[in-house]
Amino acid sequence: MTHLGYLLAGWGLSSFIVLLYAFRLLKRGAQLSARVPSDQARWMSSPKQNGR
Repeated sequence: MTHLGYLLAGWGLSSFIVLLYAFRLLKRGAQLSARVPSDQARWMSSPKQNGR
């Protein structure tokens, strides 16, 4: 393998691992957000809307 081959393989593998991690992180976040009660989903409303 040439230097370019090592370079492309390294970048390709690193990019794949980062994309896989991001996908799994977003998937897990979606699963966890489904478990939060709607009245406690802070990112969907402001404190004034909740009467606090």
